Amino acid sequence: MSKTPRIPLPPEVRKYVFERDLHHCQSCGKTDTEANLNIDHIIPLARGGKNDLSNLQTLCITCNQRKRDRLDPRFRRYFDK
Repeated sequence: MSKTPRIPLPPEVRKYVFERDLHHCQSCGKTDTEANLNIDHIIPLARGGKNDLSNLQTLCITCNQRKRDRLDPRFRRYFDK
C-alpha cells in the first residue's frame, strides 16, 4: 500500500463529519462538551486510506492519540480479503 498524501480538510468537511457523528467520539462516546474532538481517518493515510468522507470519523484527542496510525479492529473487514 502506498501512503496517501495528507491534505488540509476544508472547514465544510470538518463541520459535516462532526454533525454526521452528532459531535460524539465514535470510540468512547464523549461529546464536544466533555473532550476536544478531532477528525480521524478510519483507515490511516499511512496505510493507504483515502481522504473521502467514508473514511473520516470523529474521535476525541485521547482516542485519536491511542489509535495513532493503527487499524481499528472494528474495521478489520476491509483488510481480511
